[in-house]
Amino acid sequence: MRFGFTLPNNMGVTDPDEVAGVAVDCERLGFDSVWVAHHVLNIGYVRERLGERPYHDALTILTWAAAKTHRVELGTSVLVLPYLHPATLAKQLATIDHLSQGRLLVGVGVGSLPEENAALGVTYEDRGPLTDEFLAVMTALWAPGATTVNGTRWPMHDVVSSPKPFRSPHPPILIGGNRPPALRRAARWQGWHPMRLPPQSMATRLVLVDAELAAAGRSREDGFRVHACLDLDLWPQPRDRPPRAPMHGTTEQLRDTVGQYREIGVTDLVLSAMSPAALQAGPSRLVDQLEHFAAEVMRPERA
Repeated sequence: MRFGFTLPNNMGVTDPDEVAGVAVDCERLGFDSVWVAHHVLNIGYVRERLGERPYHDALTILTWAAAKTHRVELGTSVLVLPYLHPATLAKQLATIDHLSQGRLLVGVGVGSLPEENAALGVTYEDRGPLTDEFLAVMTALWAPGATTVNGTRWPMHDVVSSPKPFRSPHPPILIGGNRPPALRRAARWQGWHPMRLPPQSMATRLVLVDAELAAAGRSREDGFRVHACLDLDLWPQPRDRPPRAPMHGTTEQLRDTVGQYREIGVTDLVLSAMSPAALQAGPSRLVDQLEHFAAEVMRPERA
């Protein structure tokens, strides 16, 4: 199993260099990947958590992390495609893929914050079809040569997007989301990147993913990535407050949880720190927690 960590670009840290610097620590500790979260506005539950504190731009932080690291994969967890434009994003991602020498992973989703859609002028109800067309346009722009796209939202005739991605035909595209449309969409691409699902819930949904893959003549054995994205909360919690995420508890409990995900076929465990204690502690304390997890859970899992 591979292990990743989501950089705290969404945690109100003032200095963006300090956020990207966590990627260096993750690489030093043996993590396989680092990730960035994406929202455009502090609105809805994002504003409730951060107020006016910074939510740093996902791709800018990922670019800075690419410059500071040499080995870890660099992922988006996840880009909300309805807020973006496929031609602009195709160029940005291809550039990051070249800067990182092919270490990019493209996690995408439809979004789940109606207030943000409304503020940005994007219809919330159409976000699924929009996402499908977005991916079709973006991958067409990444294909060799000029591209003509007869799309509903982004028709293009004889256009060239350059650079093409470093990795051919393009970086792996991983679909976020827990509902059947997201599972069907994931089976059309290179992986599934759901948020905060316990092992049994993932196993149930993987039945549908496997059926969709089989219908397309594929299987998870073909390199399909299955990610479990979970909050890692090693800070002490009040006794009257239940654990807020599966990755919580003693070292033995953490090891057992990792084993449960491994047994159902999870290829990557992507951790984040979203607890109020993590929000207050800052990146330096966060790295202390990652040191503990790497030593007590990650390395024994690989032994």
